[in-house]
Amino acid sequence: MSGTTRLTQMSQSVQRKEARTVILSSYLGSTIEFYDFLLYATAAAVAFPKVFFASADPWAGAVEAYATFAAGYLARPLGGVIFGHFGDRLGRKGMLIVSMTVMGLASAAIGLVPAASVIGSWGAVILVMLRVLQGIAVGGEWGGAALMALEHSDPKRRGFAASFVNAGAPTGAFLGTVAMGIVSALPSEAFLAWGWRVPFLLSFALLAVGLFVRLRVSESPIFAAAVAAEESSDAKPKVPLFEVLRRPKALVFVMLAGAAAFGLQVTLSTFAVTYAVSKGAPQQGVLYGFAGASVISIAFVLFGGRISDRFGRRPVMIAGLVLFVAYLFPMFALLGTGNTWLVFLAFTLALVFHSTLYGPFAAFVSEQFGTTSRYTGAALGYQLATLIGGGFTPGIVGSLYKGSGLDVGAVVGFLAALSLVSAVFILLTRESKDNDLTTVR
Repeated sequence: MSGTTRLTQMSQSVQRKEARTVILSSYLGSTIEFYDFLLYATAAAVAFPKVFFASADPWAGAVEAYATFAAGYLARPLGGVIFGHFGDRLGRKGMLIVSMTVMGLASAAIGLVPAASVIGSWGAVILVMLRVLQGIAVGGEWGGAALMALEHSDPKRRGFAASFVNAGAPTGAFLGTVAMGIVSALPSEAFLAWGWRVPFLLSFALLAVGLFVRLRVSESPIFAAAVAAEESSDAKPKVPLFEVLRRPKALVFVMLAGAAAFGLQVTLSTFAVTYAVSKGAPQQGVLYGFAGASVISIAFVLFGGRISDRFGRRPVMIAGLVLFVAYLFPMFALLGTGNTWLVFLAFTLALVFHSTLYGPFAAFVSEQFGTTSRYTGAALGYQLATLIGGGFTPGIVGSLYKGSGLDVGAVVGFLAALSLVSAVFILLTRESKDNDLTTVR
């Protein structure tokens, strides 16, 4: 019996239970994937500059480490295309299992890369290769997880349902930051020799948990119905990527609308951490402060998705952008105090404002594309936004800060300009909360 038929025969209460199971699995899967992906960001801020890019100038080493961080973002659109194509042709569920496996193995392998003191520059080369595999995996993960949640949910609660996938990012950031914070309590020599590797090696255990969850969910009913309709017609199957590129406006607008969300997000997990530590705050305290703020932000990601179901995706996202930009100078003032509690406050307010923007984004992106090209369009649009906004931002803001004589105003100016671009394209993109997802466009 097909997934569509089985779900059609379910009672309404059973369908709701099925939807909750799928949303929970998408959240847990996204959490595990982003634990692995964002753990690299934390390591790039506190370990990699000394382990792989030792330099007399600590900010030069940090900029080099941030450059390897960008490799994962360069690979994410490729992952979106690969997994999107097969996810639109073969199904969402299978691709999510593959993406999680690739991510788990690549992340664990990062914990085994020898330091520069052992194999020289080859350590950095291997690091980049594994980072590319991470990027490909997370490029396929987000689109499938978002669509599984979106396509199983009540049409009036799609923003809320899809926001659980985005809530996986701060949850993963929390787990990764706590794990790195615990090992950073080791003596500096032990932390740099082996301590930082432990959180990456834990990916083996998380992979087992994630696969157990993923194998228990059903395929998307909307996707299954669309495939059945396509098979019953005489139409030749379409190539999802070609369908997306044939009308590129939605892809381009989504990409630019989301760029600031990722630029601001990755600045917090990389540059802001390094900045706070450089101003005298204890490294472990900064990591725990960011982790605690990430936990608080989870509720606001879900809140952003929920209120977007009522007021629309665009107004909520614009409000989050405006609040964050207005807060940039006060945020850096708090981060520069050297006080752990004020650093925690700085991260908390920043992530609350960011969550208002980020919460509706999963639904906003996914609702722009038709069912049989939705995985490809959503994944590619989202990942291109991460590439433009997040991939190069740590290196850019680090270079701007260093090149301006450690003037944080240059960093604020760049982030404000990026936010303005995204605000314009959010306003230019059509409101999507009432779109009919069963319509194949």
